[in-house]
Amino acid sequence: MAHSGILPHAHTPLLDDTLDSAVDYKGRPARRCSSGRWRSACFIIGVEVAERFAYYGIESNLINYLTGRLGQSMATAAQNVNTWSGTASMLPLLGAFVADSYVGRYPTIVIASLLYILGLVLLTVSAVLPSFNPSHCQTDDEISSCSPPMLQAILFFFALYLVAVGQGGHKPCVQAFGADQFDGQNPEESKAKSSFFNWWYFCTNGGILISSSILNYIQDNLNWGLGFGIPCTAMVGALFVFLLGTKTYRYSVKGDEKNPFVRIGWVFVAAIKNWHTTDSSLTDEEVAHGTWPHQCSHKFKFLNKALLAPDGSKKDGKVCSVSDVEQAKSILRLFPIWASCLAFAIVFAQPPTFFTKQGVTMDRSIGSGFKVPAASLQCFISFSILLFVPIYDRILVPTTRVLTRKPSGITLLQRIGTGMFLFVIAMVFAAIVEVQRLKTAEQYGLVDMPNATVPMAVWWLIPQYVIFGVALVFTMVGLQEFFYDEVPNELRSVGLSLYLSIFGVGSFLSSFLISVINKTTGGDGQTSWFNDNLNQAHLDYFYWLLAGLSTIGLSTYLYSARSYIYNSTSTA
Repeated sequence: MAHSGILPHAHTPLLDDTLDSAVDYKGRPARRCSSGRWRSACFIIGVEVAERFAYYGIESNLINYLTGRLGQSMATAAQNVNTWSGTASMLPLLGAFVADSYVGRYPTIVIASLLYILGLVLLTVSAVLPSFNPSHCQTDDEISSCSPPMLQAILFFFALYLVAVGQGGHKPCVQAFGADQFDGQNPEESKAKSSFFNWWYFCTNGGILISSSILNYIQDNLNWGLGFGIPCTAMVGALFVFLLGTKTYRYSVKGDEKNPFVRIGWVFVAAIKNWHTTDSSLTDEEVAHGTWPHQCSHKFKFLNKALLAPDGSKKDGKVCSVSDVEQAKSILRLFPIWASCLAFAIVFAQPPTFFTKQGVTMDRSIGSGFKVPAASLQCFISFSILLFVPIYDRILVPTTRVLTRKPSGITLLQRIGTGMFLFVIAMVFAAIVEVQRLKTAEQYGLVDMPNATVPMAVWWLIPQYVIFGVALVFTMVGLQEFFYDEVPNELRSVGLSLYLSIFGVGSFLSSFLISVINKTTGGDGQTSWFNDNLNQAHLDYFYWLLAGLSTIGLSTYLYSARSYIYNSTSTA
């Protein structure tokens, strides 16, 4: 039967319908008409929606659990949130290595999901253990330190980091596996793949929105055991849905060549070993077979040394192929973009920590008896993403596509840069609102009353959350597609883990900044910027600092982006 997506060569319909780069679940060449595309992608998006629901069910309100149930100070709790979040964002590098080198993406997703579920089970158990009552630790006039039972703290942090390990295998593989369901060499599927990243982010933020609005309320007003148990149930259901799609998926074909990490790693080793070797070390046979360094790209020329025989010896011959060298260069040229995004990643770490603690101090009442959980304000980030993604995908992309003739409308680097600029604006808004909150607290004589509600509506925080959401549509989705497209095919899980590592390092840097600033500004009896009494603290100074760092980061990014040369197979 003919299919609209198949090339119209009547004499070779099966050949045209078969993909060389993918197989089905039985190891046979995958057929375009019966595998992959949106049908398969929907199963994969479903499991990611549940995973984001579970992850943000933990992260978005974690600082309140640490300062409440575990009795930590605000600065310590913020550092712990950032450290955990950073670890969870760095572990995908290990997960991607295991998946791309040994296990494969599909098995890695299944194994990681099981670890994730185990971590959530233990987290739920730790939350229902009898706990100390933190109410005696705080009054309106003072705050004192308390410690939870040791067993509860150990079990909680063990479970928390087990979830991070599960996420480390799950996160890079699920998205790469989803994008694998579209053939980038087919014009129609290439456009669908570009839309996939937009709708992936749209759907996952639906899970985040539900998590921020419902789970945070349950955790604050009912109990934490239920608040952690619901995500656990969701992950069990998601794994079942993912397994239902097994027969429809396209599975990437691994070539017969060496492990990609070994091949690319050896390029750097060989280049260093051949540092003092000249081009004359190449034999005529090597020149004839295309190993001449000048046939390589002009960037990072020192890696061309990997093509030479060390010390003029001919017995070793060619150390690496041109392809190996070019793949190593494709990884290395991502570094300036990666590094220039770190300031943005520091800003990204703020909503689940200080933004949330800001909201706790403000008037969150709706009507006579309902209070909005402070962590639920993060749902405005997800809501703005859900609103803006369709506008971007259905209006902005087709409009700019006509002007630029690019499948994605604007280039990926232009998209990322636009989002980074919006993050600067978001931090300026956050600083202005915090200045106003501190003035209101002083005006009403609440400076020395840490648990008193500042008579300023929490809705003042909405602009910074909304700008955050719109910025993420540009930056986050752009980074996902950029790091997927710009790495070799067999390293695409690694590409996505590199994108995630931006936020891992950013979280660690945020934790480091908080530690340094807290010690510097809180010494000698001074009031720290992160004083547990937010009415005496100066989060506004911190936000201005982040706005400045983001501006410097944006300037560095623009400089790096101007000279970046896209991968020849990229759709950007």
